[in-house]
Formats: sequence, C-alpha cells, structure tokens
Amino acid sequence: MQLSINHRTHYLYTDVVNYTIQQLRLTPQDGFGQRVKRWEIRVNGHLQRHDDAHGNAAHILVLDTPHEEINIIATGEVETGLDTPPLDDTLPRGIYLRATDLTYVDAGLRQFAEQYRRETIDEDSLEALMFGIVDRVPYLKGVTAVNTNAAEAFQAGKGVCQDHAHIFIACCRQLGVPARYVSGYLFTNDGSLLESHAWADAWLPEVGWASFDVSNRCRTNGVHVRLATGLDYRDACPVSGMRVGGGLETMSVGVHVDQLHSRQSQSSQAQQ
Repeated sequence: MQLSINHRTHYLYTDVVNYTIQQLRLTPQDGFGQRVKRWEIRVNGHLQRHDDAHGNAAHILVLDTPHEEINIIATGEVETGLDTPPLDDTLPRGIYLRATDLTYVDAGLRQFAEQYRRETIDEDSLEALMFGIVDRVPYLKGVTAVNTNAAEAFQAGKGVCQDHAHIFIACCRQLGVPARYVSGYLFTNDGSLLESHAWADAWLPEVGWASFDVSNRCRTNGVHVRLATGLDYRDACPVSGMRVGGGLETMSVGVHVDQLHSRQSQSSQAQQ
C-alpha cells in the first residue's frame, strides 16, 4: 500500500517565548514491512538529527529567538505491506521488561494479567490478552489523559489507543514477555480511526517482535506506519520538550493520511 502522510503540529502562545527545545520523533524508518520513499520535516527553527537510545530517528528542535508560535510539518510517502525485516535492536530485550510510571501494574491489573499466563506464551495467548483488554476497556475518548497509567485506565474501564497499548505492555511484562510502545499512523477505508495511532510490540522467542493493535483487535498490517518505539508513550511520543516564557499554550494537531492511486483519504483536526 502506498500512503501519503501529512502531520502538522501548531503551538500558539499568549506571550512571547524566549527559548524552546523539543525532541521530535516524526521520522519513519525502513523495516517492519515498510519502506520510506520520501520524508521531510519543516519547522520554523533549527533541527539536528540523531538516533535515540531505542534506535528511533529523532530530531532536536531549537528556537533561540523570541517567538509566539511554532509550526512543525512532517510529510512524505511510505510503502507498506512489504517483506522488510525489523530493525536491529539497540538495547537488550530485557530492558523491555522494566516497569515505568505509565505501565504501572496494581493488584487488579495483575490479577487480570495472570488469567493469561500459560506454560508457554505464544501468539495465540497474546491475541487472547488483546481481545480481553479491549472487551474490558472499550475505546472512548475523554476519560483518560496523556499521564494516565495502565492501572488507572484499566480501573476506569474506558480509554484510547495509548491506554490500550500501556495495559497490554504492562500485562506482557507481568507475564515475563518483553513489550514496547509503538507510535505511528493508521489508515482505514472508512476513516473510523483518525490522528496519530499507538500499538504495542511483544517479543516471542520463536517469532521475534510481534505487533498488536489492541484498539482494533488485530495484528498490525499494511495500514500501519510506525514512527518510534520505547518503554511507554513518553519514550515514543511524536513531540516533547520545554520552553521558557510564553504564558498559556494552545496546541493543535492535524493528520492527513491518503492512500495513493485509489485516493481514499482520511483527515483530522484535533484541538488541545
């Protein structure tokens, strides 16, 4: 599948910002069934490229002159559904058993995870876990926030793709399966899921990294484009950073994913 992607992030401030530094994880890489045909990031600041600890292609954005807004536009074309292998791991897989604040497991989530413990955990076991999570925590916006951890989302009984990924990762780690968070994009024919997306990878000895889109009750396929991975959302989020000054901040995000040739498209304008 040939996908054209345009991802815009706009920050507007009520006062002058004296200095901004942000880390952008907005650059897909070849591998995991995808090939990047064209990609660029346009910003009103200085960019410096580097690879982070998880092997993500990242950029540091610096604005060191007074400003009242920031525009970040990532755009390009990615081919999916290919037989391209995963990227080599840059960290020991045991790192992905490490608990984080966002993948916190309390007694209730631990009890839930233990229902899926088997002598040998395989792809079928993890698919059952995936179905169990979304049955217990159906998709609903507005109940959780970016700082909601896995246990809180599980207790709330509602959540979005970020929450589903964190719950799945937390359960995998409870069961001794290395797991990591994945940020990226999703194309759907009916446009039912918009904006950037999140899912999870789990490591199985006989398979390697297997990807599970809990919100959609499926394994990843040609409609997914991965951007970054990490222990949780904070490691893989598209944009993060800090500023000096600025007063109140308003951020708007617009994602447009278009399937080339067929011209099926989806777009979204999300306001924060």
